[in-house]
Amino acid sequence: MSRPLLISDCDEVLLHMVVPFQQWLDEAHHIHFDLESGTFVDALRHKRTGKVVEGGKVWELLQGFFDSEMHRQQAIDGAVESINRLAEIADVVILTNLRDHRNEKRKQQLEAVGIDFPVYTNQGGKGEAMLRVLGEYEPSVAVFVDDLGHQHDSIAEHAPHVWRLQMVGEPIIAKHIKKSSAAHARIDDWAAAESWLREKLLAGKAAPIQEEEKT
Repeated sequence: MSRPLLISDCDEVLLHMVVPFQQWLDEAHHIHFDLESGTFVDALRHKRTGKVVEGGKVWELLQGFFDSEMHRQQAIDGAVESINRLAEIADVVILTNLRDHRNEKRKQQLEAVGIDFPVYTNQGGKGEAMLRVLGEYEPSVAVFVDDLGHQHDSIAEHAPHVWRLQMVGEPIIAKHIKKSSAAHARIDDWAAAESWLREKLLAGKAAPIQEEEKT
């Protein structure tokens, strides 16, 4: 008999990302990242000149961070304990938007903090990747956790029967991110999220199709 399946994002759900990224930018590149802006647009500025870091350079810096600084990322409060307890009742996989060559490095990074589950890397919307994961596991019910609204849109489009929980585990940016209309719930801490996830996983019922998904 198939088991329930929990599919979780990594950055800002399981591991802090923007804060260590901010610290590295300051230390290594003399760039200030204004986390209170809630967006990357105009948020990165050269400390000496005050000029905005242009978009292409921001992408290069992000890639540089994941090339050499992933060790800076620490677990979101409660994430390790909660996801391992949920693994007692469900299969767990990590679906993370990183380039594929970083798959093993992400797996090792998560193992180092006590999270040891299969890792699937992806680029762009996660809906099609979700279908591949569902095809592999054939779960009795599936629940997806991600901080980004457009990823919930993608899952709603490709796999509307999957339960969708929006979680922004970094408090500094959580207050700036609106609840996704495609998510069934928004919970930003693992203590409360674990109960919601456990309920959906144990109930074994597919998510209802939302009105906007019917049109």
